[in-house]
Amino acid sequence: MCELFGFSAPKAHNLTEDLKRFYAHSVRNPHGWGLAVMNENKSLIEKEPKSAVRSDYLKERLKTPVIGKTVFGHIRYATIGNVEPANCHPFTGTDDRGRTWTLIHNGTIFDYDHLSPYLKAQKGETDSERILLFLVDVMNRAYQQKGGDLDDRERFTILDRMVSDMAEGNKLNLLIFDGSVLYVHTNCERTLFSKREGDGTMFATVPIDEDDWQSLPMTRLLGYRSGERIFTGTNHGNEYFPNKKEVEYLYLSYSNL
Repeated sequence: MCELFGFSAPKAHNLTEDLKRFYAHSVRNPHGWGLAVMNENKSLIEKEPKSAVRSDYLKERLKTPVIGKTVFGHIRYATIGNVEPANCHPFTGTDDRGRTWTLIHNGTIFDYDHLSPYLKAQKGETDSERILLFLVDVMNRAYQQKGGDLDDRERFTILDRMVSDMAEGNKLNLLIFDGSVLYVHTNCERTLFSKREGDGTMFATVPIDEDDWQSLPMTRLLGYRSGERIFTGTNHGNEYFPNKKEVEYLYLSYSNL
C-alpha cells in the first residue's frame, strides 16, 4: 500500500535529496504523491494523482530545495478511492481553536463505525480523510468539555485514546502534526522505521538509504517535538496481521469503484 515519509527537527533542514530517494519508490506506488512543509500553524501542501516519477511538476519542484523543520511526504497505492486529487495525501484541517492538523496514513480501516458519519462530509473517498475529519471533531469536543485550549500533553492523551480504539482490527500507520507535536503510530510489524538525522528524526515506511534505520515501537502512539520523543502512549496491543480475506476485500473494494 502507500508509503510515508516524515521529518522533525528543531531547525530547518534541506530534505531535497531524501525526498528524491523517497519519491523514487513510487514505481510501486503509482497512484499519487504529496508533500507538506509545515510550521506552527500552517501546512504548505502540494500533491498530484499520478506517479511521482512521472510528474513533471514534482521534477521541477525538487530543483528548488525543500527546507523545513517538519516535513511529510506520501506516495499512494490506491486501495480505497479513485485516482484523483481529492484522494491524495496529506490531508489537513483546522479545529475550533485555530490549530491546523496534517495527516498521512498507510493502512486500511476495515471496521470503525465512528468514521461513518464523515462519508458525506469528505471531499474524496478515502478512509484516511475520514480519520482526519474525526480527529478534528474529537479535539473540538474536548475543547468544549474543558472550556478552553488544551496543552500538548492533553492533546496527546486524547489522541492516544482515539488511536488505541481505532487500531483494533485495522492497519493504522500514521504521521500527524498539530503545529507543535508530531504523532507517530504503527501496529504492523516492520512497516514504520526511524533514524537520527543530525539534530532531527526521520521516519519512513521503507528505509530510503543504507543508514541505521530502527523499527518503531508498535501498538502505541509516540509524540515528537523538534525531533525528540517527548511522549509515549499506552501499549494497546492491537497488532495488525494481514490475511488473505482482507487482501481480497481491498481488491474488490478498489476494482468496484
